[in-house]
Formats: sequence, structure tokens, C-alpha cells
Amino acid sequence: MRLRSIELEVLDRESAVRFFRDTWGLLDAGARNGISYLRGTADIPYVVSVAQAGEPAVAAVTFAGSKPELERIRKRASAAGARLGPVRDFDEPGSGSGYFVEGPEGHVFRFVTERKRVKKLRPDRDRPLQVTHVVLNARDREACTRFAVDVLAFRLSDRTGFMNFVRCDRVHHALAYAHSDNSLLNHIAFEMTDIDAVMRGIGRLKDAGVETFWGPGRHGPGNNVFAYFVAPFGAAVEYTSEVQRVGSSYKVGTPDDWKWPPRRNDHWGISTRNSAAISQAERRFGFRPLAA
Repeated sequence: MRLRSIELEVLDRESAVRFFRDTWGLLDAGARNGISYLRGTADIPYVVSVAQAGEPAVAAVTFAGSKPELERIRKRASAAGARLGPVRDFDEPGSGSGYFVEGPEGHVFRFVTERKRVKKLRPDRDRPLQVTHVVLNARDREACTRFAVDVLAFRLSDRTGFMNFVRCDRVHHALAYAHSDNSLLNHIAFEMTDIDAVMRGIGRLKDAGVETFWGPGRHGPGNNVFAYFVAPFGAAVEYTSEVQRVGSSYKVGTPDDWKWPPRRNDHWGISTRNSAAISQAERRFGFRPLAA
């Protein structure tokens, strides 16, 4: 199982696509049925889809896995009483088949088995490899975490005083649940080749008039380098690199393991957070509910 893509709905599809392609560094993967697809350089058919809509929304966070994996998840989701969509084919890069499932706070996940694989492209420091994690706001992050572990078969990696981090493969976290008064999208993280690529990205975004609202820095859980921005279409997006890979012996961290000195919130402690920009970006994108 691996995190594959995020499916976005925006007010202006064309301008969002231009940002992802011309500024953020993703590559055009085609368009079908009014939806644009963009990919990174990893062996994933696409990492972001963008559709036009009357209000900003996330249609789903998509994971790719084998047929047996999808069957087991569907069986557990049904037993747990989760809302499920029908199994169907998807007309998109990768030609996947699968289904949607809704989490306890309305977060929508999609699980697909791809029929067509794509080759890796040559790594490029100006282009993301892939989407490496999605962070979701949650009123009850413990209930959401239990759903991810018990139903989706993810594993808990770390807890802080603010977030729970869960993984579906060796990447430290594919999802994280941030304690909040809402259940909206927190941010989307795109993995870059190395620290230099993150720093080059900061400069490229600055040239385009998009300033960082936090970063550069290095997180505690995941040990990844980060830089956060607010995309022109309103969502919070992150460049990251050196995301920790872990195995079954990884010790689950607790809030006591991730305490910082006063006025510091990461390992480096060199940058400040624009709290106003963060708050606004984290309240823009809700999840489109599954049809009853």
C-alpha cells in the first residue's frame, strides 16, 4: 500500500493547474472528463487531480494497493459500519479500479489497484517526486487514528501534543491527524529529492511572489526538512525532503519525546510561523461527502 494522490476541487481549475505545473514543478499527466492530472518524477501515474467546482473541496485522498489489500480493507470498513462507495473503474492515468470509504469525521479516502504502471523519470531538483503525506484536521484525532489503524490497517508512528502520525508503508507517515475545531484539510506535502531541492523551491516560490509561512526547518516526528506555502488557490502545501523511513521495530513516540525549548517548534529553530496565514489556509478545503 502507498499514498498515491489527492483529488482537489477548486474555483479556478486552469490557474491551479498553472501553479502546480509552472511554479510548483509538477508535470502534465493529461486531462479527462474535465479533470486535470499532474505527476511527479516517481513511478506514480499522477499525484494531484484538479477539477472545477463551485467551492473548494477534497474529493479524496487516494491510496494504491493490491486487490487482496483492497478486499481486506473493504471487509473491515463494512464491518465497522463506514460509508462505502461501490467498486468501480476509474478513467484516469493508471486506469485504476477501487472504491471510496468515508472516515469517522467525513474524511474521504479512495483505494485503487492500478492496471497500468508508469516509469520513474530522471530526478530533478526543481520537481517533486510524489505526495508523501496529507495532514487532516480532526475534532477527535484519537477516533480518526483508531479508524486508520483498525480499519485501514495503517500503523501508528508517533504522537505529539498536537498530531498523531500514521503510516501505510515504510514512510514515517502517510497521514497525520491534527487536533482542531474542524475536520478540514490541513496541508499536502510533496517530497523533493534533497535539502537543496527544498531550498531551491523556496527561492522559486519567492520569485513567483509566494512567500513561506513556515520554514525552512526540520521536524521532530519524521525528521523531515520542510517549507510551507499557501498556494494561490488557497490550500497549504509543503515542500519536504529526507522523510524518515521506518520498520516494524520503530518505537512509537509520545508527546514527551517531542518537546521543544521555549520559542522553538522544530530542530533548527531558525524560522517563525505566520499563524494568520496558517489558520486561513487550514479552513479552506473540506471533504465532499460520499453520496448516500
